[in-house]
Amino acid sequence: MSRHSKPWVKAEQKLGFRAAGLPIGLGAAGTLCALLQAASAARLLAGVLHLGVGGWALAAAGAGFVAAALARAYLALLAERQNFELGAAARRRLRGQVLAALLGLGPAGLRGRHSGELAATAIDRVEAMDGFHARWIPATALAVIGPGLIGLVALHTDWRAGLVLIMAGLFVPFAMAVAGIGAARAARRQFLAMTRLQVRFLDRIRGIATIVLAGRAREEAAALRLAADELRLRTMRVLRVAFLSSTALDLAAAAAMILIVVRFLGVVRGDEALAPVALFMLLLVPEFFAPLRAFAAVYADRMAVEAVADEFAALPTLAPPAAPAEIRSVAAHGVLLSFDHVTYGWGEGKPVFERLSFRVGKGEILLLTGASGAGKSTIMDLVLGFLEPQAGKITVNGASLEALVPAARAKMIGWIGQKPVIFAGTIEENIRFGNPAASAAELEDAVRWAHLHELVNSLPQGLQTKVGEGGFGLSGGQAQRIAIARAFLKNAPLLLLDEPTAHLDPATERDVLESLRHLALGRTVVLATHSTMAMDFAKTVGARRVDLDALRYTSWRE
Repeated sequence: MSRHSKPWVKAEQKLGFRAAGLPIGLGAAGTLCALLQAASAARLLAGVLHLGVGGWALAAAGAGFVAAALARAYLALLAERQNFELGAAARRRLRGQVLAALLGLGPAGLRGRHSGELAATAIDRVEAMDGFHARWIPATALAVIGPGLIGLVALHTDWRAGLVLIMAGLFVPFAMAVAGIGAARAARRQFLAMTRLQVRFLDRIRGIATIVLAGRAREEAAALRLAADELRLRTMRVLRVAFLSSTALDLAAAAAMILIVVRFLGVVRGDEALAPVALFMLLLVPEFFAPLRAFAAVYADRMAVEAVADEFAALPTLAPPAAPAEIRSVAAHGVLLSFDHVTYGWGEGKPVFERLSFRVGKGEILLLTGASGAGKSTIMDLVLGFLEPQAGKITVNGASLEALVPAARAKMIGWIGQKPVIFAGTIEENIRFGNPAASAAELEDAVRWAHLHELVNSLPQGLQTKVGEGGFGLSGGQAQRIAIARAFLKNAPLLLLDEPTAHLDPATERDVLESLRHLALGRTVVLATHSTMAMDFAKTVGARRVDLDALRYTSWRE
């Protein structure tokens, strides 16, 4: 665990203890029931062995044992349910934070991050936190409370035997700490091996056709097998180190049992009335070590947190906007998008564009042209909020883009890229992604204006036809029409089109542009393109143009 991740772990630990009050209290009540159960069991055994207990005392001991056992089982059931809820709530919170951070970074902020690595953070690493909140935090508190209560009772009953118990109990944390150092390192290596396997497997599944055509299937299968074997070996190392703490605990419990037996062996022979006391102290040994054993069983969960903490600590913290602004009368007066002397660059080199200024209002179309790398997609990312300008200001209806609440910004912007995202599901589900609450009539209009009705009518299941992940089963033009129908259904006043006709044949491009002509009516549109046909389309609708090649590294104002 690195230095910058320690505050994150401490914060999670503080949140966990704050939420775990009820299960910890239930566990402490269970410890009190265990004491009553041990005392009752000691008197029962003394009665069975004819060591001075009988009659009503024996019956009372039997009733006390049954009542304590039932109460203890019920408390354990309640605690287990509460622990599950703790883990589930923590996972929901953490997964929400991870997804919010990834969405806040956007495509620009996630460049260079493999999707398999991101999926491992959002799924596997979040799941690894379940044991920390559901088991380790309650077990940590009970590992102090339980032995503390039992140790006080043991000292009050027989101070010599109580001292033996406490000394044996103090040995356990030291042994676990020594084992924990190795367990933390092994857990980190295990998660690293698991992430590598996930990334490699996802890459190979995506490129399965290339692998088969290149005749590399056998070599790639062997490489995956080696990666899986590495994960198996690292997992076994984690388990091997974890067993060391369990062994130390068993040794401490055995030593305490032997010393207490030696302590009472001669005493009971001289006075049988002390038999219940001796039996009670012997029965306290497993009860004393039970919370410590439970803590040792979940100690690996704490090590798992140290292994994944760096990933969570590295995620950005999304601060709420300082002064949320309201978009005034967007539907009535449209959207005025303005760039005022905006500068943005990647890394330490020259900026992509410098002091860029333009304005585009309702019903206007702005055409962005320029060579690859001129900054067309960067402008789109700036408007979407995935990037922040290094200088200058972007405003919408006079309000700073950074001051808008994310929900308002997302509602007012429609976006169509060159490769639209199509999810596994039906065509209708993919279109309704833009507006799940849309009516059937609105859905039908969106399908018609996107020129998608011919495709839908030709399919036996129509809109209920299922498509594969990434639009598997659809052509590029069909996927683009679904994206246009989605934008129609969303009905956002500001429309961003980033190379919407790239990789389409001329006939399909012409149809898509005709759909975009209807979509652009009454909307503020920013269109980035290389296509000659798209440029001709922009001219016919009276679009203005910003040539980023001419503006690059220069100051320009409309």
